[in-house]
Amino acid sequence: MTGSSRKVPAGRIARLSAFGQLAAGLAGGVAAEGARRLAQGERPRMADLLLTPANATRVTEQLSRLRGAAMKLGQMISLDAGDMLPPELTAILSRLRDSAHTMPPAQLESVLAQHWGKDWRRRFARFDARPVAAASIGQVHRAELRDGRVLAIKVQYPGVARSIDSDVDNVATLLKVSGLLPSTLDVAPLLTEAKRQLHEEADYLREAAQMTRYADLLADDPQFLVPRPLADLTGPTVLAMDYIAARPIDELADATPEARNAAIAALLTLTLRELFEFGFMQTDPNFANYRWLPGEGGAAGRIVLLDFGAARAVPDHVAQGYRALLTAGLAGDHAGVRAAVQNAGFASTAQFERHGPALDAMIAVILRQVQRAQDFDFSDRSFVEEIRNNVQPVAADRASWHIPPAEMLFVQRKISGIALLSVRMKARVPLAALVGRFVG
Repeated sequence: MTGSSRKVPAGRIARLSAFGQLAAGLAGGVAAEGARRLAQGERPRMADLLLTPANATRVTEQLSRLRGAAMKLGQMISLDAGDMLPPELTAILSRLRDSAHTMPPAQLESVLAQHWGKDWRRRFARFDARPVAAASIGQVHRAELRDGRVLAIKVQYPGVARSIDSDVDNVATLLKVSGLLPSTLDVAPLLTEAKRQLHEEADYLREAAQMTRYADLLADDPQFLVPRPLADLTGPTVLAMDYIAARPIDELADATPEARNAAIAALLTLTLRELFEFGFMQTDPNFANYRWLPGEGGAAGRIVLLDFGAARAVPDHVAQGYRALLTAGLAGDHAGVRAAVQNAGFASTAQFERHGPALDAMIAVILRQVQRAQDFDFSDRSFVEEIRNNVQPVAADRASWHIPPAEMLFVQRKISGIALLSVRMKARVPLAALVGRFVG
């Protein structure tokens, strides 16, 4: 596990001070970069001055120290940007997906004593003080009960739940003040929804219920394994569950092509089932939420699913929007895809009026990829540059920027994350056949 031990700033003033330090550091970075470019005869834009590797490093380090909603939002940006950010920035921001500072032992002891009482260690035959994983909202420890049952104990960082609203507002303010977001863009609905989801993720009793529901849904599926919570030890800020010894999903990249392809096909199928069959989706595709148990003799094995704080219902209109989009895509229906994109809210009517040719060119690129979906090779990224070139004029027109509905964005985040994992695994899957089982 990466990351170092550092006390979590729990108080409002401490966290606000950290944001102030971040803003000051970014301002200093902008000034230095601006002076350098001006000396070279350039006239840089504010966005170019902000989006530098040095500033990205400042952001990732400070958000990793803060943890909580601030770090979670940074993780979302790193995943959601996909192929659209410069590679240098993507590499730096990706550190937020698998690294965080951990609580020092004294702070951990205090948190557990508040939850279980001062004699909490008597419950266990063993409790490993060093966490096996650390993320944005909590860290995970391995423990063994006196009856021999091995558990994973997720402990929430102190102050995280009560700092969610202010953290989200502070990040939004940084984006606004920096000029990265146009002043005319209404982000209030998205911020409200982000706060709601983050409060849900910070409620470990809710997560235990979602984990149980998910385990029940996949109880008969041999491709997946879901831990079960232990109610007696679980509360709002501590979650006890089965410990399942498995490998990081990244190690699947070293497996046979057959195992990699089978595992990715299973994850893609699961995402489609969530969307069209369960009406219920775990919307956080952080790679740390997936583990892998290799099978015998190079077989696909099983995928362990973790972290159900972001599990939520999928509204019917969202599922229907995706159904229309995928049905048109499989049929090669350009006009149908165009209409579905607008109806679902991915792009606005104003954007099509101002940038119709560029958006139509992107649709054409995507439809060409669908034609090879009988044996889709996720390692072939030759089309990404073409999409990026068409995105640029749309992204440059800040007056036409548009935020899709929040409920659509959370689902799309899951889909984009699984696609990104598929790319990393260089998988080849019969994508059209998988999608065709659920739409058409």
